Amino acid sequence: MAIQKLYAGVKLRELRGRLGLTQKAFADKLGVSLPYLNQMENNNRPVSTAVVLGLAQEFGFDVTELQSGDEARLVGDMREALADPVFGDTPPGLADLRLAASNAPALARAFLDLHRAYRQTHERLASLDEALGREDSRLQPSPWEEVRDFFHYCDNYIDAVDRTAERFATQSPATIRDAAIAALGTRGVAVRFADTSVTRHYDPEAKILTLSRRSAEQTRTFQLLLQVALLTQDKLLEATLDLARFHSPEARAIAKVGLANYFAGAALMPYERFLTAAQETRHDLERLADRFGASLEQVAHRLSTLQRPGAKGIPFFFVRVDPAGTITKRHSATTLQFARYGGACPLWNVHRAFETPGRFLRQLAETPDGVRYFCLARDVTKSGGAFDAPTRRYAIGLGCEVRHAPALVYADHMDVDTPEAFEPIGISCRICERRDCHQRAVPPLERRLKVDPDHRGVLPYQVD
Repeated sequence: MAIQKLYAGVKLRELRGRLGLTQKAFADKLGVSLPYLNQMENNNRPVSTAVVLGLAQEFGFDVTELQSGDEARLVGDMREALADPVFGDTPPGLADLRLAASNAPALARAFLDLHRAYRQTHERLASLDEALGREDSRLQPSPWEEVRDFFHYCDNYIDAVDRTAERFATQSPATIRDAAIAALGTRGVAVRFADTSVTRHYDPEAKILTLSRRSAEQTRTFQLLLQVALLTQDKLLEATLDLARFHSPEARAIAKVGLANYFAGAALMPYERFLTAAQETRHDLERLADRFGASLEQVAHRLSTLQRPGAKGIPFFFVRVDPAGTITKRHSATTLQFARYGGACPLWNVHRAFETPGRFLRQLAETPDGVRYFCLARDVTKSGGAFDAPTRRYAIGLGCEVRHAPALVYADHMDVDTPEAFEPIGISCRICERRDCHQRAVPPLERRLKVDPDHRGVLPYQVD
């Protein structure tokens, strides 16, 4: 498998700008010529090993920041957007998309915003939504999608919120549950437990927080911490929201709850302590859940956020799907990026998790770009706590590039060195380049089709 060259011109320019150095001064400190630095900053040349070492030694720069994952996300998102038939049959090549993502990321994001607005308007028209003619029918992303993309491009790691939650969790000798109740008590808030289907309800007038006895203990603790965030960290949350510059008050409101959720997860599983435990247990989800009083889903999600500069964990992807295959949560700190619209590849083991409740499923998978992954899947059932309450069923997927497999207990005894052991998976049928996939739902947009009325294989057409 070929080693990918590192192009990080935007990162180099950002660092030089923060240091207030001219190109010549920056080049001198790195021990390279001015033309060579100029070529690297414009992505005409990859960053050399000598420059990587110079960045670390001369400036103490965390060189892992050179690969933030944004370029891979942008390329994946643009490929999927350009698979829309509105762009015709000759979309830009992969090399052009990589240039746009690396040299003009702001332009790439603007293109994605524009396409998303087009999609939403098109869908509203198709469903007779009556969006046209209304005062608020401006072309804007839906609040939910805008917030999802905010966390997506923050690498699902919010440093200020994460560190504040960690301080809250580690400054008290009490259990995290008792610390949360005490913190609410300092604000005059009483905590009550009731036999109700409402998971959490806060009455600001009476200053009473009511939690459902029907919820699991992990859920009650999480909701306590979420309320702590909303009541004690409002300035921090609002300052973070100000930086995000959301387009609508609805998006801002959704993001505030998302940040409070982030605080809760980071307090329940404080960064340094959790990272150490993850490494000690070789990322055993059940042992981590028991140690931190969290659910399997909470642990898997937290593993995907361990991207603190200078103390990063394994870059994981995390996804949650419902029984229909719809992605309800998604994040990836790896080069694997999930489809923004529709479901995940049916060849991925996360879909089979519903067939084997209570069991972890392991899979070695390879994407069309040749990158190989170790994938873990497990069903998650959320009981309503009563006979007549609905039960919610999901499957969660967690994975990383196969080079990290030795650090995962789940990868033991798997044949990671045999190419034939890896199953081919994709991202979205429209942008998947595989010619002979037996589960293909629609033809790939970037390939020509051959239709032979006298021949029928697995598919009713052949892909060039």
